[in-house]
Amino acid sequence: MVDHKRGAGMRCFLLTLAVCCLLCANGVAQQSQSSAPPDAPSASAPRQTAQQGGNPLQSGVAFFTLLQRKSLVFPDLATNASSFGTWDKFKLAANNSVSISTLALSLMAAGYGQAINRPSGYHQGADGYAKRFGAEMARAASENLFGTFMIASALHEDPRFYVRRNYSFKQSVKYAAVRVAITRSDSGERVVNYAGLLGPLAGEGLANTYYPEQNRTVGETFTRYASDIGWKFGGNLLRQYWPVINRKLKLAQAPTVEPPPTTPPQ
Repeated sequence: MVDHKRGAGMRCFLLTLAVCCLLCANGVAQQSQSSAPPDAPSASAPRQTAQQGGNPLQSGVAFFTLLQRKSLVFPDLATNASSFGTWDKFKLAANNSVSISTLALSLMAAGYGQAINRPSGYHQGADGYAKRFGAEMARAASENLFGTFMIASALHEDPRFYVRRNYSFKQSVKYAAVRVAITRSDSGERVVNYAGLLGPLAGEGLANTYYPEQNRTVGETFTRYASDIGWKFGGNLLRQYWPVINRKLKLAQAPTVEPPPTTPPQ
C-alpha cells in the first residue's frame, strides 16, 4: 500500500515537471515574440492597458498584465542602478508573486511534496496536490510581502539581484551563496540581507495559520525555512546565468547592470 502511494506520488511529481517545462516553453515563446528586452516594459503596453475599458474583469486582467510587464521569469533582475523606492518594492513583490519562476517552483515543490507526502496533513490525491500548490503560492506571496516590500522598505535595502558578468562557475557559486546573506542598501552599500533572511521566516510563520495542525511545529517551520534558503541559493545561481541562457536561446538579452566594484557584495 505504501509503495503504491509512493508510486502515485512520483508519477504526479513527474507530471508536474512536464507541466513546468510547458510553462517555461510558453514563457520563452512569449519573450521571443516581443521586440522589447524581457525585463523592459513594452512601449505599447500603456496604450493597450488604457483600451481595456470599464469592465471589472478586463480591469483585473489589465492590472495583472501591468504587473507582468517587467519580466515574465525573474522580475527581480536589476536593470539599472538607480534609486529603488517603496512603491518600486511593492510592485516588485507583486511581480515576484505571480512570475513564471514562482509558479514553476510552486508546481515542482508541490509535486515533490506529493511524492514524499509532505506536509503529511494534506494526504495524497488531486485534492492533496491542489492544497500543496496553493500553500506554496501563498508562502511565496507572504515572503515577498514581508521581505521584498515591508522589511526592505523599512531597512532601506535593495531587494533586486545584480548579475555579475565574466565570473567563473566557482565565482558565480560563491556570489550566489554570499548574496543570500549580503545585499545592497538603497545607497549602494553592502549590508546584511535582512529582507532575504527574515522574509521567508515571517512567511513560514504565517503559513502556520493555514497548514495542517500536525505540520505547525517549530521543527517543521524551520525545516521549511531551511528549504527556502536553499532554494534562494539555487535561484540566485540561475539568475546569475539567466542572461547567458537568454543568448543561448536566441532571445533578446535581458538588460543587466554591474554596479561599481566597491558597492556590490563580493
